[in-house]
Amino acid sequence: MLGRVTPHEAYRRVDFDARVNGADRTELVHLCYEHLVSALGTALHADSISDGELKSRSMTRALTAVTALQMGVSGDSGIASALNQLYAAARRTILDSATTFARDRIDALRSDFLEISQAMQTG
Repeated sequence: MLGRVTPHEAYRRVDFDARVNGADRTELVHLCYEHLVSALGTALHADSISDGELKSRSMTRALTAVTALQMGVSGDSGIASALNQLYAAARRTILDSATTFARDRIDALRSDFLEISQAMQTG
């Protein structure tokens, strides 16, 4: 049902908006990583149950998270350059999967960002 918002989706949006409104820069980065990992996980699940609409929405959410991360990178230091390369590669992987879903590549991308997110939280 195109355009219909499920209660789960509505709750997710409200929770996300509330967390964004109270977040500092570091928390926003963590939130974007969390959003990206979640969206990729949902896309993988949607693919396994052949739910094309959910998969498409999830991939769009993932692309939004990567775009936000890219927009947050400033400067041209070594770290900024590395982050730009990482986010550009993630963006390509997501966009490439829009036409032909590459489950293994999406799963690897999700694992990579989950690992980075966990390292950021402990470091």
